[in-house]
Amino acid sequence: MSRARIGTPIPFATPVYVTRPLLPPLSSVMARLEEVWATQQLTNIGLQHERLEAALRDHLGVRELSLFTNGTVALITAIRALDLTGDVLTTPFTFPATPHALSWSGIRPVFCDIEPVTLTLDPAALEGAVTDRTSGILAVHVYGNPCDVAGLQRVADRHGLKIIYDAAHAFGTRIQGRGIGTFGDVTMFSFHATKLFHTAEGGALACGDPLLKARIDDLRNFGIHGPDAVEAIGLNGKMSELHAALGLSVLEGVADELARRRLLLARYAGRFAELEGITCLQGLNGVDSSCQYCVIRVDEAAFGCSRDVLHRELHAYNVFTRKYFYPLCADYDCYRSLPSAAPANLPVATRAVQEVLCVPLYGGLTESDVDRICDMVGAVGEDVRRKVAAGAAE
Repeated sequence: MSRARIGTPIPFATPVYVTRPLLPPLSSVMARLEEVWATQQLTNIGLQHERLEAALRDHLGVRELSLFTNGTVALITAIRALDLTGDVLTTPFTFPATPHALSWSGIRPVFCDIEPVTLTLDPAALEGAVTDRTSGILAVHVYGNPCDVAGLQRVADRHGLKIIYDAAHAFGTRIQGRGIGTFGDVTMFSFHATKLFHTAEGGALACGDPLLKARIDDLRNFGIHGPDAVEAIGLNGKMSELHAALGLSVLEGVADELARRRLLLARYAGRFAELEGITCLQGLNGVDSSCQYCVIRVDEAAFGCSRDVLHRELHAYNVFTRKYFYPLCADYDCYRSLPSAAPANLPVATRAVQEVLCVPLYGGLTESDVDRICDMVGAVGEDVRRKVAAGAAE
């Protein structure tokens, strides 16, 4: 049942966006920049880069880690490092960088449906999509919740496929204490400013094979393997010293930011449980989530209005949500003609993309802010239902 509301919620005085970057004390960043200035090395794997790579390797619990200028370049490099060709099975419920990295590499993305609860790739849907052209799986951990890594690995093992995980949303996520970057063949992390941990722009690849790490590092640096040898056709994906310095300072605040987000997510869950037609995406047993986003699903029939109406009406309260991931990648003009993009092939994803909404979540919010946002969501539903009832009575 909907919670009784007293009065009309007061809009926020300034915009409240879906997220806000974690900014460390400027003095911390400046101290590291002074080290950069002292070395006069701005890029090409300097001291800040080496320190950040080591710190993140420990934080994420992975054996090997390579830093990149952004997550998309990291994905493209992973595809080349694993020699993927032909078709790769992937999800339509993701940011466009995921299928774009495949297409940019001359590979056809084959969209498969997702699980109804986690919204991650459904291993059962992959089975029927494997052909003799299939070389791999590109799976995405969504909103900080992981894929069914055991189920996907079984599919990969049966068909001799490589697995790349897109963990852009899953920094620090663990399954039964095991780092998310230790599953599959390679895992990509994004360090964009919107992420829990960021370097303003950046990314990384994690793997468990030192030989694969060496190949990744060569490809990241033009294919150069030593001072006088170029052994592959590579690109320039190196992270600069400036971005690495920022990342080292940001990393110092991640634990506190995560603790704040967990507190706020619990508050959201309690309040949204009082609103009929609004369901919070739940965490999974045995999983420590990155708490990347607070995600709700809107049941139009039960709530009284659609996700799109709620998204639009919250603007009047100065609350700016995101319809992650709308539209489906399968609905983009560049992919719509693919056989795998047909809505009949993707019933779960087609429904979910009409219902999900990311509401504001970042450490700078207060529990009072969360209560106000929940009141605003409730107010939108009440107002729409009242208007519908008034129209029916006329």
